[in-house]
Amino acid sequence: MIKKTTDFSKLMTQFAMVGQLGLSLVTPLLICIFACYMLTTRLGVGGWVYILGFFFGLGGSAMTAYKVYLEVEKKNQTKKRPDKEVNFNKHI
Repeated sequence: MIKKTTDFSKLMTQFAMVGQLGLSLVTPLLICIFACYMLTTRLGVGGWVYILGFFFGLGGSAMTAYKVYLEVEKKNQTKKRPDKEVNFNKHI
């Protein structure tokens, strides 16, 4: 019974990570596109600004996806002990 609970917990954690990655990819792009919309409607800047906003949004999405990837890798990485570390069982 305990085994099934831990498997379900791991599965839900993985679903949460996928959801977080999806939001991390979409949010910067939408923010940049919205900023471009505000620039064109309020200030009368040309439509070319959407191209810049799109590329800046993709850059932001790539950066946040990379940071999420590093965080997941850090969680999955096992801690390695140095060879010269002195323990209670190893005095010499």
